[in-house]
Amino acid sequence: MDKLNYLIKELLSERKEYENISIPKDANAKKRLYRGLVNERLPGAISDEYIIIQDEYLQEELSEKPLVEANNIPTVNEQFIENSIKNGDRICLWQGDIVTLKIDAIVNAANNRLLGCMLANHMCIDNVIHTAAGLQLREECNEIIERQGHFEKTGSAKITKGYNLPCKYVVHTVGPIINDEVSKTDAELLKSCYLSSLKLAEENEAKSIAFCSISTGEFMFPNRLAAEIALKTIDEYLNDSNIEKVVIDVFKDIDFEIYKELIQKR
Repeated sequence: MDKLNYLIKELLSERKEYENISIPKDANAKKRLYRGLVNERLPGAISDEYIIIQDEYLQEELSEKPLVEANNIPTVNEQFIENSIKNGDRICLWQGDIVTLKIDAIVNAANNRLLGCMLANHMCIDNVIHTAAGLQLREECNEIIERQGHFEKTGSAKITKGYNLPCKYVVHTVGPIINDEVSKTDAELLKSCYLSSLKLAEENEAKSIAFCSISTGEFMFPNRLAAEIALKTIDEYLNDSNIEKVVIDVFKDIDFEIYKELIQKR
């Protein structure tokens, strides 16, 4: 726990409002405090020593997780003998933790600042990915926004390194936020998220990519319609693509059942 104590002390020292926070002795409480501090931290310079120790700590944490090789995940054709997917030999449906996936690229459902949701210990995929990758990911995302001079547009995507994740790249895409009924524009923007991500991955020579369920969580896009758009868009894109494997990664049982039904629908 020496590494974790060091990291927490460094993060606490950065902000005056943290001066009365003490480091808990309980290991789980300590990890929760660290995660919350990382989630809230704004982009900005930090010492090389911090990055070295952070990377060592995150790699130790990663080594304790059961990592999954993307190539070992069965394809739709292997999972479902009868299915309606044209490229079922290159599409997989998998229920698991995307930050444990050994694959060329994973897709993050980002906000338009690309910095993570920045709410301490919020369990959205954006925070999960930023926490596991390390502070370098937020720095690179911030550089992208500063360089382009505006927030990321809905339906578009940007690519970064994976840092301490077991993937080479993270593709960050901004999905539509649904406040009422889903409009035709909303549906087109979600489709664009998948297309932009696939094209960007291919431009960077990624042969495999994993998608989370973009826009279906905090952004309130209906799960079934989102799955229909995702599946159709991915399948059609692969008709003329060199990408060898696309993993549709779901977290909730309901999403797995929705995709299963759509895949088997004839």
